[in-house]
Amino acid sequence: MAKEEARNMRLVGLHDLDGRSAYQPTVKQQQGRYILYVAHHAGGDNGTSILDVTNPEEPRLLSHIDAKGGAQHAQVCRGDELPNADPAKTYLLRTRGDTAHEIWDVTDPGTPKFVTNIVEGLGGTHKNWWECETGIAYLNSDLTSDGWSTSRGLKIFDLSNPAQPRFIRNFGLPGSEPGGSGTGDASARLHEATRRGNRVYLAYGTGSNGVLQILDRAKLLNETSLDDPTRSSAANLTAPQIARLDLPSYWGGHTAFPLTGMRIPEYAHYGDKIRDFVVLASETYSQGCAEDMHHMAWFLDVTEETKPFPVANYHARNPNGEFCKRGGRFGVHSMNWSQTEPFYGKIIIFSYFNAGARAVDVRNPYRPKEVGFYIPNISGAVATNNVEVDDRGYVYLVDRGGGGLHIVTLTGPARAILGLK
Repeated sequence: MAKEEARNMRLVGLHDLDGRSAYQPTVKQQQGRYILYVAHHAGGDNGTSILDVTNPEEPRLLSHIDAKGGAQHAQVCRGDELPNADPAKTYLLRTRGDTAHEIWDVTDPGTPKFVTNIVEGLGGTHKNWWECETGIAYLNSDLTSDGWSTSRGLKIFDLSNPAQPRFIRNFGLPGSEPGGSGTGDASARLHEATRRGNRVYLAYGTGSNGVLQILDRAKLLNETSLDDPTRSSAANLTAPQIARLDLPSYWGGHTAFPLTGMRIPEYAHYGDKIRDFVVLASETYSQGCAEDMHHMAWFLDVTEETKPFPVANYHARNPNGEFCKRGGRFGVHSMNWSQTEPFYGKIIIFSYFNAGARAVDVRNPYRPKEVGFYIPNISGAVATNNVEVDDRGYVYLVDRGGGGLHIVTLTGPARAILGLK
C-alpha cells in the first residue's frame, strides 16, 4: 500500500475510474464546464472515460466509450475553434486500439456519438496532436500498409471539418519511406508530435535510441511529392527538417515539449535576451531500476535551432535507491502537454511513475528546480502515467496500474510561481 506523500501540492479530489488502467488525461472547457477525457490502456472494455471536473472536489463520471484494444489517446476541439466545423459541437479525436483513429461528437459529454473513422486497418497507433485553430492533426500511425518500414510514423490529416477528414501526407525518418534503406528499428518509431508556432517537434524511440526532430511546419505540410504523397522520397522527408538530434542508445525520445520565448532575468545584461528550449523526456521501462541509466528529462537550448544543445536536466532524487525498492518503475515518463497559462514558461509537471507527479520551476531552463511533488495513496505500486493541467491551476494525475484519477493543486511557494492566490 503506497502512502500519500506531498510537498507544495495538495489533493483536491479523486475518482477510481472504475479501476481501469489509465494512460492520458486531457481537459476541455465546454459550455461553461470543465470536462476531462481519460484515455485508457487495452484490457476489458477500456476506452475513453469522460468526467465533469467543474468541481474538482467531486469529479463525476458522465460516460465511457468502449474500445476494443483500448484507446490510449484523446484530444478535443470545439467546433467554434475549428475553421470549418459546426460551431455548436465539440469533437473528440481518439485512437481505437492499434487499428484506427476516429472522431466522436461529445457536444453532450454524457451521450457521445460516433462520427467517422479517419483511418482504419492499421497495425499500430499512439499519441496524436490536433491543432484546434487550424484543424491539422498529426496522427501517430502504422505506415507499413503504405510500403514504409516503420510501424509508427505520421499520417497528417486536415480535420478542420472533423466529419470530412482530408489526408495530406505520411511522414517518418528518412530511410523508413517506401524503397528506403529500411530503418525500421526503434529509432524509426515515432512516439508523439507536438507543435508550437511554425515548428513541429517529433520524439522517436520512447526509451532507447532516441531521436528529436525539429520541423518547419509550413514545409512539412506543403512539401509533398508531386505524384503520390504516401510515397515520399528521402529528400522530401529531409526538406522540412531544421534539426535532428540523435540520443545515446540508453535514452529515448518520449515527449518533446517546446519552451519558447523565454526571458531569463539572470541573463538580462547579455545582448541575447530571449531564448528557446525543448524539453525532451526519455521513458523508463524497467521495474526496480534494472536499466543502464536513469531516465530523465533534458533541457535543450534551441535558440540557434539548427544546433540543439543540452544545457540541463531534471530527474527526481532517489536517496539510497529508495524508489528502486518500492516496486514498479522509477523514472520520467512524460509531462503536461498543454501550453496553457498559468503554467507555461513557469512550471512543468512531470509524471514519474512510482515517484508520482513532480512540479519543476522552469523559469530559468538552465537551472530547472523541483518545487513540489505529489505521490498518491493507492493500493500497490504507484504508476503515475501522464499528467495534465488546466487554466485554473489544477493538475490531473492518472495511474496506469488502475489507481484512478487524482486532482491536485499547487500550494505555498510553488503556487506563488503561477501567480495564483
